[in-house]
Parts: sequence; C-alpha cells; structure tokens
Amino acid sequence: MYQMLKKVALSVVPKKILFENEIFFRSIFSYHLRGKNYECCVCGQGLKKFITIPDGDLLCPFCGSRSRTRRLYSFLNENDLIGGKVLHFSPSRSVYRLLKKNPKITYFSTDFEDEFLADYRYDITQIPLENDFFDLIICYHILEHIENDKKAMEELNRVSKNDGTCIIQTPFKEGNIYEDLSKKTPKERLQAFGQKDHVRIYSVEGLQSRLKENGFQNVEIKTFPANERYGFMEETVLIAKK
Repeated sequence: MYQMLKKVALSVVPKKILFENEIFFRSIFSYHLRGKNYECCVCGQGLKKFITIPDGDLLCPFCGSRSRTRRLYSFLNENDLIGGKVLHFSPSRSVYRLLKKNPKITYFSTDFEDEFLADYRYDITQIPLENDFFDLIICYHILEHIENDKKAMEELNRVSKNDGTCIIQTPFKEGNIYEDLSKKTPKERLQAFGQKDHVRIYSVEGLQSRLKENGFQNVEIKTFPANERYGFMEETVLIAKK
C-alpha cells in the first residue's frame, strides 16, 4: 500500500511540492499508524509499526526515516556530536530538516548530483573549503559511488578539525574490497556491485585500512545490534578521526 501511494503521489504532485509538504502528507497517510509499540527517534512519533519497504528496511511512515538514519541520529545525540560546523553529504530529508533548523550548528548540506535536499553541490574530491574546518562530517553511502575514493578520503581528512569526527558508512561484504573501474555501464555495475551507480563494494576492514592510508590516524569500527522498538537493524559504521 505504501509503495503504491508513493508512486501515485510522485506521478501527480510535483517533486518540489511533495518535499516542501512531506510531513503534512505523511501525517494524513500515517494517522492510523499512531501507537505505542514502537518509536521513531527522529520525529519522536509513537507507532503501531514501522513499514517494511521492498529492500527489507524499516521506514517511519511519519518522517520517512530509514533504520540507518534513525541509528545515526540517535548516535549523534547520545554522543553529543551535534555542534559547531557540520558537513553532511546527500542527507536524508528527515535529518536534514532537523539539522537545518538546529541553532547549535552551522550546517553545510551537500549533494553533488542534486538528487537530495541540500544547500551546496560540493565535489567530495575537491571540497572548496579551508583545512581543519568541520567539527562533524557525515558521509553515509557516498564513497561506494566515487571512483577516486582515495582522493575523497584525503579531502574528508583535510577539512576535518583535529578534534573533529567523521562518520562513514557504506554497504559491506566479507573479505577484501572488490572494485573494477573498467565496469562503466549501469548494467555492468549492477551485476558487479549490486547497484547501477556503485563502483566498488568495501569490506569493513578494507575501508578502515584505506581510510588510515589516506590520512585518518584513528578509525574505530562500531557494530550496533538491532532494536525492535526503535526500528534499528544491525549495522556497522566507521568513526574516523585525525
């Protein structure tokens, strides 16, 4: 039902109007899902249930947050990381709305392909800002799209403050990093990497090692357990510091 209504809405209502009024539209669709069994830590809404979408993820019907988005926002708050200058690549709309209006931070949201709500279009391999600039960098599901990921990592390190934090997540596999830059077409990349705009699949240890090779001195691997009430799935993120 959710996917069908979403498809109809996108075909009828201009995308800009949908984004600007997303919370209103969602509140109408989701009213019957109010409850106390579950809770979204992004919008704070109590739920009867999260919505399972085709890729198996759990979506909050009220704000549209995915499991990884909720986990990210929870982690940021629990560790008091929301402060100072924040660089956020291709932000989810649910967290973008919260960080954009947060008076504690100077928020730099960016999306190079102009597919997400964002205020800038930075090339992650050539970030046009000075060294040691950001207190927090959020780089979720970005590096697997970047051919020159080593240059991107160098740039993330360069613009991060000495005491700053860079939170990184990608899809992961066991073993070694798998990449093949000769695969150029969407069909080739879909077959090789599981998505038509990906250029590699990292392993957790492989990404950790590559981040260290390109400037970051301390890269912590954190694996979080699932939590049914908050719609968290088990996942791994890397916390990188200079």
